[in-house]
Amino acid sequence: MHSNSVNKPLLEVKDLCVAYGKVEALTQANLTVGEGQIVTVIGPNGAGKTTLLSAIMGVLGSEGRVCFDGTLESVPEVEILVGRGLGLVPEKRELFSSMSVEDNLKLGGFMRYRKGDRYQDSSLMEIYSLFPRLLERRKQAAATLSGGERQMLAVGRALMAKPKLLMLDEPSLGLAPLITREIFRIITDLRRQGVSILLVEQNARAALRVADYAYVLETGQIAMQGPAAELADDPRVVEAYLGAASKHQEMLAS
Repeated sequence: MHSNSVNKPLLEVKDLCVAYGKVEALTQANLTVGEGQIVTVIGPNGAGKTTLLSAIMGVLGSEGRVCFDGTLESVPEVEILVGRGLGLVPEKRELFSSMSVEDNLKLGGFMRYRKGDRYQDSSLMEIYSLFPRLLERRKQAAATLSGGERQMLAVGRALMAKPKLLMLDEPSLGLAPLITREIFRIITDLRRQGVSILLVEQNARAALRVADYAYVLETGQIAMQGPAAELADDPRVVEAYLGAASKHQEMLAS
């Protein structure tokens, strides 16, 4: 069995377990994200992918160990982790819909500015250069945005906090192929800028294409793992996630 051996682990998850009552939603999950890596978790709906992210963030109670940026979080707590550089873009893309695009972005950087970081304008310009469409729409209410623009805003808002690790939950969910492609291009760009990324994604083909390392989660357990390029060629992965049923994913990812 592989493990993701990296020089500088940014996130190390050891034996993570989550139970809803008597039902184990996640069993003994082990996962590593190295500095500057894109790591993806793929798997069917209901396999526990969102549970995994929520437990890492401390939104859900869990057993096991979460070590982030060299510190063991025995009981992960959202505020502390966010303050230390963990960012999550949830699948629901919750935005403040009556507020403008720019105010949503500024809120993303709020914690940093409260601590005395005064580079709000240059951070905004960085986000706008990544997402030119948000620049065009900066005065509009978030409610008026399309699905793809909402996703860009959700990612942009998380980036305003200058996270060391960005966790993305199903970023391509419900988006048109062209937009999906754009989101994945941005994910690759972010890595170039030194942001490490943990990507939970149903579109296995696109995810394996951008990631360095991949985990396959099935019914709450990590069933397979390895370098993304190897997994993309693994007959079991091809059969389950990249086979005939996912021909439409081929179109989405190309």
